[in-house]
Amino acid sequence: MPQPNHNAVDFGAQALLALRRFPDRVAFQSETNRFSYSATLDLIGRFQAVLAARGRKNGDIIAILTDNSFESWCVTIAAQGLGCGVTALHPKNAIADHIYQVADAGAKCLIIDALGHSESASALLPALDAEIDILAIGGADFGPDLVALADAAGSTTPLSRARPDDIAMIHYTGGTTGRAKGAVRLQGTASAFALFAPLSDYELPVAPRYLGVAPNSHAAGTFLLPLLWRGGTIHLMRGFDVEQALATIERERINFTFLVPSMIYTLLDHPSLDRHDMSSLETLLYGASSITPPRLLEAIERLGPVMSQAYGQTECLPLSVLRRADHKADTPHLLSSCGFPAASATVALLDEDGDPIPAGETGEICVRSPAALDRYHNLPDLTAETLAGGWLHTGDIGTQDEQGYLFIVDRKKDMIISGGFNIYSRDVEDALTSHEQVDVCAVIGTPHPKWGEAVTAYIIRKPGADVSSEALVAHVKSRKGSLYAPKRVEFVDALPLTAVGKIDKKALRDLAGRASAPEKR
Repeated sequence: MPQPNHNAVDFGAQALLALRRFPDRVAFQSETNRFSYSATLDLIGRFQAVLAARGRKNGDIIAILTDNSFESWCVTIAAQGLGCGVTALHPKNAIADHIYQVADAGAKCLIIDALGHSESASALLPALDAEIDILAIGGADFGPDLVALADAAGSTTPLSRARPDDIAMIHYTGGTTGRAKGAVRLQGTASAFALFAPLSDYELPVAPRYLGVAPNSHAAGTFLLPLLWRGGTIHLMRGFDVEQALATIERERINFTFLVPSMIYTLLDHPSLDRHDMSSLETLLYGASSITPPRLLEAIERLGPVMSQAYGQTECLPLSVLRRADHKADTPHLLSSCGFPAASATVALLDEDGDPIPAGETGEICVRSPAALDRYHNLPDLTAETLAGGWLHTGDIGTQDEQGYLFIVDRKKDMIISGGFNIYSRDVEDALTSHEQVDVCAVIGTPHPKWGEAVTAYIIRKPGADVSSEALVAHVKSRKGSLYAPKRVEFVDALPLTAVGKIDKKALRDLAGRASAPEKR
């Protein structure tokens, strides 16, 4: 039977401890402001005084809608230290998604960043329960200014009164396969997810200078406390502006950042990339989805040996890491890998019955990790299904080579069954992007009267390219055989993305369905 001390790690207390270690160092910095570690502690204490005075207590859920900011991180830690759970609303999600998340989480309080989300507040608030306490970060007409209230509260020593069974965070999945689900982490699991595992598995600099451009509401938020634990400085941007990011890396000698693949493509295609000094960068960590091997090689050639991949999902992060040393032109097969299993995780490939598969065959990637979710919020049946057999079932289908490296071939729900054969979309996508005129692509299965499903490819060609659909079909046939050749090729200027930067295949299926639907007369 587990001992109580095995899961009694207090996430809020760990954050406060990290901040006490280096009181005079700069914790957060922007173009106009600097905040020391001691000033960060002070603001957390003031925010706790405000929240407690407004009735927040252990077990309450606080929702936050904000861009990346110093204040939003501080109020998150303040709430978690009070034993409240925090659910961050992705700043790019639709209002309907925000309404659902606030209601599903049972939030008692909603904090909205006035600078970037006042317009969202006017659409969101009328649809919410009138009992929800509304606060603004900054002056606004929709609620009291939390920062002004904190100033008036005076200096208060921050504390952590969280209990082991208190919810620390609820992250909602992107919902590309249906309604978003809330992944619940209690205090101890949150510590593994957002402190222990990142410190153990990521290639973090010894003295971090981090540029945060991806939203802290999702994976990027798990880097902040580990970097502060190491005494680093965090530079936060409210959104991804390529020119501003390049200038900040050069000016501040940034040595670590996290980008999703769509951001990396934008960076590589930007005309001023080669005019900026990127030599300080030690690690460019990427994740959320894969990068095509040709573009990954381009990144390595232009940015240097800095690329590092983290594979995981909302339910568990990381499962594996493809380290900088694995990103080499002389080991090209590894550029398609999602990495070697993380030290914080036990990974297995299992069949439909939950048994290990023979070496070299495909199976579902499953994981055991202290960073995995405790449960889905209010979804006991889905929790039981996802955690069946003591494993977190990721829904990703993959293989593992003899060294232990993992290779994702598809999402379980994205596998195409055509003429009775299983076709993995990743195989077709890799074949297509190996063509010199293809920039980005996405492959889905669409209904077909004869084959059941047909391989359908949506392709963004490189600037100036004129490759035809027939040439690309022939290219795939030569690489993978006729079974994998697309039955339909659509050239597009852009692909739909989720709020976290993944290609949204659900939206593509909806688009394909509308295109094939008969006209109403």
